[in-house]
Amino acid sequence: MTRLITQLHPEILLPPDAMARVDAAAANSGIDSLGLMLRAGEAVAAAALRHFPGALRFVILCGPGNNGGDGYVAASALARAGAEVCVYSLVETAALKGDAARAQTVCPLPVMAIERFEPKAGEVIIDALFGAGLTRDLPGAVQALIRAIREAGLPVLAVDLPSGIDGATGEIRGEAFEASHSVTFMTRKPGHVLLPGRLHCGSLEVFDIGIPRRIVEAEACSLWVNGPAIWAGHARDSSAQDHKYRRGHVTVFSGPQTATGAGRLSAEAALRGGAGLVTLASPREALATNAAHLTAVMLSAIDDADDLLEWLADTRRTTFVLGPGFGDRQRARAFAEMMGEAGRKLVLDADGITAFTGAAERLNAIFKCDEPRLVVTPHEGEFSRLFPEIAADRSLGKVEKALAAASALGGIVVYKGADTVIAAPDGRAAIEEKAPATLATAGSGDVLAGIIGARLGNGMPAFEAACAAVYQHGQAALRAGRTLTAENLITHLQPD
Repeated sequence: MTRLITQLHPEILLPPDAMARVDAAAANSGIDSLGLMLRAGEAVAAAALRHFPGALRFVILCGPGNNGGDGYVAASALARAGAEVCVYSLVETAALKGDAARAQTVCPLPVMAIERFEPKAGEVIIDALFGAGLTRDLPGAVQALIRAIREAGLPVLAVDLPSGIDGATGEIRGEAFEASHSVTFMTRKPGHVLLPGRLHCGSLEVFDIGIPRRIVEAEACSLWVNGPAIWAGHARDSSAQDHKYRRGHVTVFSGPQTATGAGRLSAEAALRGGAGLVTLASPREALATNAAHLTAVMLSAIDDADDLLEWLADTRRTTFVLGPGFGDRQRARAFAEMMGEAGRKLVLDADGITAFTGAAERLNAIFKCDEPRLVVTPHEGEFSRLFPEIAADRSLGKVEKALAAASALGGIVVYKGADTVIAAPDGRAAIEEKAPATLATAGSGDVLAGIIGARLGNGMPAFEAACAAVYQHGQAALRAGRTLTAENLITHLQPD
């Protein structure tokens, strides 16, 4: 489980470079940096004793930097507690610098070269090799060591982040430890939340080592774990004076007669998600099919641009969802451009995204506005089609790709997956961590598009609306459990 420092504000995620600046700022403010290392290492030792009381021996693997320094402090604390401890170093101790060198000097235990380590039953590994700052592949010898420990089945406690996980992107750098438990300091890092890094951390503890919150917040970028604090104050309160149009009119476009289900899922999700009125805009050929399945969702015939132009004449029709099961990409593009030019809010999904393959700049041009009013919801394949150059840039992680795409689009990007990233053109981003794997089922994306439409229709700003909808979608999936389908997912939607 994760222990958070605070829940009064969105949970900050600090990339490794920002955390390095926090450490430097703390030292420059007069805080003893060795004292911070002592608290960090002792927290690791306490976690080791708490989580692995049956360990026959603790094996501390120390790297060349401050992560290794934390390991030497942990080794000293464990030895004082009476545990059997042995220490192995990746480098000659004479090569250590700064606080890491000081921590090693006062450690009473002998330090052996890491090449001498051979896993034995009953040992617990404390990984203090590299932590969150890793940006390159691990050395071959370390990769081989990780494989040997994995094959031996020994539990691992990771200091900061399992070695081999890129703290900024969550990617695996050659090999990575699969920790049973991890201890990090002050805040989580993106690598703790993004995949596959999240799957390697085990249970996670965030320990406050005493750096003032003002220093942490001064270096924080606008990157958070997705949660209700992000949209607090933006949710629309119910009023006795409400009527259905005040709560928002959402129009969802249906596909042709043989592909109506996706649009209905979006429409029903929008209604359940809080819109006051939802209309399914259906081709005439599909009216009877849709009418047979709808009750509270309204139904209207819209076949072509003239029909849509007439529909847009009513300014109360503010919010649209286009793409689920739509099929006709040429018509999807024309409809999207009409809504952009009419100043409407749009959730663009599925076929609507594909209709603009490689043409994000066109969407930017037609939806350009001081306050974003376009939300796109691509999965990985759709993201590659809409933003091919960004998707192909291997130097970028998922957060960086989503932010670059949002900037290019001038709108909100919901980059879907088990670690969905919501990004805004002003540089804000959030990562959803609670959505379960059961959402990998047909129609769940259509439901999400409808919920976003509802939140937009309620008047919530686009970034906050997307964050709230992604969270609401994941919470409904958790309530639905292992029998989740897109249809019963809708029935589990609750205000969040």
